[in-house]
Amino acid sequence: MSELQLRQSIIDHCLHMNAIGLNQGTSGNISVRHGDTMLVTPSAIPYGQMTPDMIVAMPISGEYGAWSGPKKPSVEWPFHLDIMRARPEVGAVVHTHAMFSTILAIARKPIPACHYMIAAFGGHDVRVADYARYGTTTLSENVLKAIEDRSACLMANHGMIATGPSLEKAMWAAVELETIAKQYYHTLLIGGPVILPDQEIAGVIEGFASYGLQSKPEGAAAA
Repeated sequence: MSELQLRQSIIDHCLHMNAIGLNQGTSGNISVRHGDTMLVTPSAIPYGQMTPDMIVAMPISGEYGAWSGPKKPSVEWPFHLDIMRARPEVGAVVHTHAMFSTILAIARKPIPACHYMIAAFGGHDVRVADYARYGTTTLSENVLKAIEDRSACLMANHGMIATGPSLEKAMWAAVELETIAKQYYHTLLIGGPVILPDQEIAGVIEGFASYGLQSKPEGAAAA
């Protein structure tokens, strides 16, 4: 995508996550890697009023916290930028205050392997980052610790973060995280889930690595 297309895609995904109930108001924020630049949503602008020129550009490896644009970046830019800096495989970060993810975050309950889809986040659980005030470097440090070897985490008394190699995949991960958070929450109401063993989740992770790949039919020419 061109930079203009990426900027519009950020707006489109912001509108989408609110439309499907994954977020409310302007509480969520999105960032996308574009070369050596991070494009991130501006602070406190209703998504329906955003225009591509309002999306803020920040250097990933340049001066920390520098930005360009007519609007200030989201107050949560530190964890977006720090994830981009620490995890070069991450192409996009989605942060929302999704209902069930936030309920578990408020209760500071990590999500265990109650469903095999927990493996989609890289391990046998989704951790809860320790609490720190929004927009602080301490919160960013806590998030980096919780997301280590994972693609998502909850944030104590705050919300959730999901990442992916692209914005589409990061948004898919955010939806999947909220889904499993909702499932886990409801199992707690009926006595709690049966947790899958670590070795089972390891097998699922291995299986996911080739999910959707088709073996070449016998006798077929090499691509």
